[in-house]
Amino acid sequence: MTPAVTGRHRVELVATVLLAIATVATAWSGYQSTRWNGEQAKAAARANALRIESAKAAGLANAQTEIDVASFTQWVNAYAQKQTALADFYFKRFRKEFRPAVDAWIATRPLKNANAPLTPFAMPQYQLEARAEAERLDAQAEVYAGQARRNIQRASNYVLGVVLFASALFFAGMSTKLTSPKLRVAMLSIGCAVFFGTALWIATSPVSVAV
Repeated sequence: MTPAVTGRHRVELVATVLLAIATVATAWSGYQSTRWNGEQAKAAARANALRIESAKAAGLANAQTEIDVASFTQWVNAYAQKQTALADFYFKRFRKEFRPAVDAWIATRPLKNANAPLTPFAMPQYQLEARAEAERLDAQAEVYAGQARRNIQRASNYVLGVVLFASALFFAGMSTKLTSPKLRVAMLSIGCAVFFGTALWIATSPVSVAV
């Protein structure tokens, strides 16, 4: 067997192995791209659900604030008109979350203290559980939204991996068709370089597997 024939057989052997491995790698990258698209969809759906719950909680907080403003206005009017019984009536009906802010505001002696806050709503004691819940849900939604964005990028990376592995397949296949030994080696070398470079990059990417 002549050296030329031996060299051709080696090129064909390496090309065959590269074709087989690159085919598997292409299929794996396609599978991972599909998986990460699915993970992105789930994360996005969770983010949307949390934002809906956050909007509901924010709506409840706004409604509670409106109730507090209305009851406080009526109480102030009754107090200003010295209708003590009516003022006590409204005061006793302040919501439990609103009462600490009113007590703290009264303690500042707003009628005599020019530096006192204008209303109880400016007091740090005015805390609404519904508003805190809305903020918590919104923050949690942003976490899932960020996860969805990362999953989109991961899916895109695997799509690029499919393209690069397909390129390696092309170079490997072409190397078996050429008659020039130098061109065969050159094409196979490019195919190997593209494959191993892509394989090293893909190996650092996270993996999603359905069990």
